[in-house]
Amino acid sequence: MAAQAEYDEEEPLARTEAEAEAEDALPRGEASIVPADSISGRALLAVIAIMTFLAALTLGAVVLVRSAAGDWQAAVAREVTIQIRPADQRDVEADVQRAMAIAQGTPGIAFARPYSRQESAALLEPWLGSGLDLGELPVPRIIVLKVDAATPPDFAKLRQQLAEIPGATLDDHRGHIGRMSAIARSAVAAGLAVLALVLAAAMMSVMFATRGAMAANRQIIEVLHIIGAKDGFIAAEFQRHFLLLGLKGGALGGGIAMVLFALVGMTSSWFGGSGEPVGLIGNLSLGAQGYGAMLGLIVLMGAVTAGVSRFTVTRTLKEME
Repeated sequence: MAAQAEYDEEEPLARTEAEAEAEDALPRGEASIVPADSISGRALLAVIAIMTFLAALTLGAVVLVRSAAGDWQAAVAREVTIQIRPADQRDVEADVQRAMAIAQGTPGIAFARPYSRQESAALLEPWLGSGLDLGELPVPRIIVLKVDAATPPDFAKLRQQLAEIPGATLDDHRGHIGRMSAIARSAVAAGLAVLALVLAAAMMSVMFATRGAMAANRQIIEVLHIIGAKDGFIAAEFQRHFLLLGLKGGALGGGIAMVLFALVGMTSSWFGGSGEPVGLIGNLSLGAQGYGAMLGLIVLMGAVTAGVSRFTVTRTLKEME
């Protein structure tokens, strides 16, 4: 009985000493459970920066393609053409003047200009070469019409009136607009798919890094459980650590991408918007919308990093119980 009483008296003392040692092992003050500066942390920072840089490049390309597609469609929609093919025993010049009169009398047509025979022949030079005598060939004559965007014309009525002229056809470029829209949608979809893959890779990297951090700090986590710390407290500590890590990496990678796009935009403006890439894509400047999207991507990367870390910690703690 005396031995049992002596054991009961020593047990609370031993438990108290264990708790004191556990408390001494915990980080003091505002220190985080996860070390702020570690090799794995720096590696994850570099990975997040690279992932954000690639995602920002993809996002910027998507913004440029969408902007260029809108400019293409607007430019094509503002202009339609009348084509008059030469026919036997027909005066082509008279047919051109008649088509001009019909076009100028149509409401919604702001401007009409016929191409001369030389200008019409010059349109064929990229395919047939220069220096050819096209006088014997039935080269069509072209009339360019500028459309009033505020009050567009009735193309069905205009096409019906032009049907009275043999060989005259109206092209409102709807087919070109449809093909350009399809290409732009495909490019945007491909860019968003790449962006989703980059984010998925970043989430997997954060998940593995979180599990590694928990394995490296397993003793601290067990001590926290001994002194009564809740799973939510531990998860919040990991979440804060990885949130700051994600924001730092996102700001680094996204900032580099923003500087790169700014340099490209300034370079295109210095050359006066000339050159094949600028002529194909249009203005290479992202504008406020593009840079705002990249800032949102940086915040998204931090939120994804923090969310994945908290989910991983919560799930791992449940498995450890």
